[in-house]
Amino acid sequence: MALPRAAKTQRRTRIQEEKEERILEAALEVFATNGFRGSTIDQIAEVAGMSKPNLLYYFRTKEAMHRALIERVLDTWLDPLRAFDAEGNPSAEIRSYIRRKLEMSRDFPRESRLFANEVLQGAPHIEDELVGPLKQLVDEKAQVIRAWAKAGKIAKCDPYHLIFAIWATTQHYADFDVQVRAVLGEDLAGEGRFEDAARFLEQLFLNGLKVQSTVP
Repeated sequence: MALPRAAKTQRRTRIQEEKEERILEAALEVFATNGFRGSTIDQIAEVAGMSKPNLLYYFRTKEAMHRALIERVLDTWLDPLRAFDAEGNPSAEIRSYIRRKLEMSRDFPRESRLFANEVLQGAPHIEDELVGPLKQLVDEKAQVIRAWAKAGKIAKCDPYHLIFAIWATTQHYADFDVQVRAVLGEDLAGEGRFEDAARFLEQLFLNGLKVQSTVP
């Protein structure tokens, strides 16, 4: 895990911790707006309200700030998938997963766009995370979905593409928020759009995963 330079000192003060968070908050704003390539340390320092030398005491490079943010985002983003319970009711687990992903799109839109930008650039800073911990977790949950289908609890489906589809539809509301609000218009683009989205996506996925009864 990427650590700020100050984190490697023997004793970190409250002020150091606050400054690190201030820098990362500024970096998140800049990266989410401009992408990694379009962002500079000077821009981040300006948003943080710090001098460039002061900022570089905590994070020596732009890459170090970006890596710290990406690792934090990826860890947070995977929490709903980690909570996917093999012993739970499939419909309830899938419904909960959809809603938690939408809540994250509502509450962490900058983080979602930061991650999307990284992946669109070929994931140069987190490829090891994608082929390691991320893949391992998705493989584990794919086995859960397969077991549900084998037990006749849900219709047979490709578990990976089911997970991809949930990612795509829920994260759309963060990554393309401007487009969503523009198309919905003023009457429908309020906070209620996330509840509307949740109800529709539940209907879409849960109806699609229902076991079809066979008529003799």
